[in-house]
Amino acid sequence: MLKAQHYSAAAASKGEFTLPAEFDGIVNEAVLHQAIRALRNNQRQGNAATKTRAEVSGGSRKPWRQKGTGRARQGTNRSPIWTGGGVVFGPQPRDYHTKLPRKVRQSARRSAFSARAREGAVCVIEAFDFEQPKTKQMAELLGKLELTGKKVLILTAGVRHEVIRSANNIPRVSVMRYADASALDVLWADSLLIEEAAFGEHSLRGVSQKSVSGRAKRAVKAAEDPAASKPEKQEKKSATEKADAKPKDGDDA
Repeated sequence: MLKAQHYSAAAASKGEFTLPAEFDGIVNEAVLHQAIRALRNNQRQGNAATKTRAEVSGGSRKPWRQKGTGRARQGTNRSPIWTGGGVVFGPQPRDYHTKLPRKVRQSARRSAFSARAREGAVCVIEAFDFEQPKTKQMAELLGKLELTGKKVLILTAGVRHEVIRSANNIPRVSVMRYADASALDVLWADSLLIEEAAFGEHSLRGVSQKSVSGRAKRAVKAAEDPAASKPEKQEKKSATEKADAKPKDGDDA
């Protein structure tokens, strides 16, 4: 299992923290790429628009007569080759929304968290001891954790308004619930600061213990009991033995 640095509310080191089963250490880059593209597509407004020659104003009169001028014939001054004319094959408002299967989103989240954990970019804090919003207190906490100047994603167990407001004025620091973080949010940050209670109260969105990959389950099982990981081979009975084992007609029960 992956581990992370563990700190108290005062940023004192408490050793290592064993991360839950969602951090299985498996990074599926193909799924991550698919999820990040979908999440970024869903952020697009899709309102870019241009006017075709039918939509621009003017152009109803022929600029000059057809023959006798020595110039090329023109039927309208709103042709795409004229300045102020229509645009050919320009962008039109459209919906960029991309839908991903639920299991793909879950796998991308697990991969993103595992990638940051493998890099040693995950810190677990015992609790955020903020009685009221205080930017100075948050800045001092990040300084003790050597996170000043980095892109930091703070993940809390619930909605902590005092923590959110304490980090609002600190550049490149974002705060959200652990259950709300997407793969894009996790990969945006250089470091993750996670509240310890978040692991107990919230699992990854829509992810239960049943969804943890089979590879991770087998790895944990093999570590606990190496002998159990090797199933015993059953001897195959020959066709003759199977026939002898069957009761014959007339035999007493």
